[in-house]
Amino acid sequence: MTAVTPTASRAASGWKPSREELAAAVHRTVPDVIAPGLRVLFCGINPGLYTAAIGHHFGRPGNRFWPVLHEAGFTPRLLRPWDEQALLPLGYGITNVVARTTATAAELSAEEIVAGGRALAVKVERFAPRVLAVLGIGAYRTAFGVPAASVGPQATRCGTTEVWVLPNPSGLNANYQRDALVRLFRELRDAVAD
Repeated sequence: MTAVTPTASRAASGWKPSREELAAAVHRTVPDVIAPGLRVLFCGINPGLYTAAIGHHFGRPGNRFWPVLHEAGFTPRLLRPWDEQALLPLGYGITNVVARTTATAAELSAEEIVAGGRALAVKVERFAPRVLAVLGIGAYRTAFGVPAASVGPQATRCGTTEVWVLPNPSGLNANYQRDALVRLFRELRDAVAD
């Protein structure tokens, strides 16, 4: 897999990937937005084709991550996917359970998600964020072998890092409306407020 080049920032000017560019994105990864000692490391399931094509996390139009992050109080203004590096000075970052790009997370095998969970645990121990927030309960349950996990703070830790599970903010997740997402993200924000 290859990482996306900075030219993907064309998205900031309104560029949208073509059907061919979306198909080619399956061979790309999206670099983590990460640094040691973050307050929260948000963890998606894996990059979708649109995200990989533009080279920025939660890039698909209709993904609710960026508006929810702002409305929950994590960011002073509404950031866009191409503003993702602005999270680092605020104490936040982004990674994924699985680096492989797919059209939908349903294309991932349980084995890939478990292997991704092991790799994520190593990454979390290395960077030691205060909280790991996994955005997707099914992915968390599979990756960490906790079939009864529910949304919210978890009883287990990843090294010294607290673990929270929040709903997947994808526009395809009809189980959670935006106001419910904001409320749940705000609970995490309140828990890490200095």
